[in-house]
Amino acid sequence: MPDASLAVVVEKPRAEAAIGALRAEGVYDDARSVYECGDETVAIPVRAHPETTDVIEVVRDEGERRLRTLEDHLRERGWTEDELEQTPGSWAVVGSVVLVDVGDAPRPDEVGDALLALHGQADTVLAREGVSGEHREPSVAVIAGEGDTETVHVEHGTTYAMDLAEVMFSPGNKAERARMGEVTKEGERVLDAFAGIGYFALPMARAGAEVTAVERNPVAFEYLLENAVRNDVQDRLHAYRGDNREVVPELTADGAGFERAVLGYYEVTEPRSVDSQTTSGQSWAYLDALLPAVESGGAVHLHEATPEGLIPDRPVDRLTAAADDLSRSVEVLDVREVKGYSEGVAHVVVDARVE
Repeated sequence: MPDASLAVVVEKPRAEAAIGALRAEGVYDDARSVYECGDETVAIPVRAHPETTDVIEVVRDEGERRLRTLEDHLRERGWTEDELEQTPGSWAVVGSVVLVDVGDAPRPDEVGDALLALHGQADTVLAREGVSGEHREPSVAVIAGEGDTETVHVEHGTTYAMDLAEVMFSPGNKAERARMGEVTKEGERVLDAFAGIGYFALPMARAGAEVTAVERNPVAFEYLLENAVRNDVQDRLHAYRGDNREVVPELTADGAGFERAVLGYYEVTEPRSVDSQTTSGQSWAYLDALLPAVESGGAVHLHEATPEGLIPDRPVDRLTAAADDLSRSVEVLDVREVKGYSEGVAHVVVDARVE
């Protein structure tokens, strides 16, 4: 019989990894909230004693009823129903940090405090204010907690260290990051032309691929190197700092190419108009330099921010046109919407085989 009054105590930095392990065991109780039970520890609700997850102790949770939703916490702080209608509808816990778009919500500091109460494993809340520039640099503001923007996040077994005030991390790409680790074969030669901190490169290297990762943002590049070591893939993740349009042709000058290429960069400041034809920063704008590096029969995963009315035609047409210019052909295998990017615009990935 499940026991709705049990909780396990773990060190706060291990909270996210412990939740994942408890979920895998089938004992994590997501109907109840994680809460602090000391300066350095949190209590995670479980339905039964864990058998494989390492914990400090199992305790009986007999405290007062905890508030389960953000709205519950804000009501306790005196928010009116009209104010609650402006409450953020979604947020993400990345390691020890909560990322949230506060929008028009009144008193963002109270939203932040409520989110910390809701997520006991977190110690900082950051309001996201956009991403800009060729280095995809985020703009964030601390609205609650300790203000430590550096964190370590574990996702599908992959560990990502990062500073969320310095580098971009998109929680909405979680499924796509996991998928790249699933479709990549052991020993496959892979190019990640916009590697960042290793979003896609790390899952592919963990799957056994030989990954060439190119990144020109110096901060992201340092985290890429650190994350390769954290995931014990430094022997098969080969990192290069620079512009991939210069680095990749040099790496393939001897005729050796890649069996798979991930082109995961799209312009984050693209106008929302469906007529937008902005070229700066889009992955497809780099295709003339990167497609020649893909062997015949190789796979390409092209990311683009696409107005919903132009899906799937625009990204497919752009990939096809770039291949035609190089006297090559592509077979489109799939076009997927990864997540919403902005109003009327979606983050799209085109999977294709290049001949």
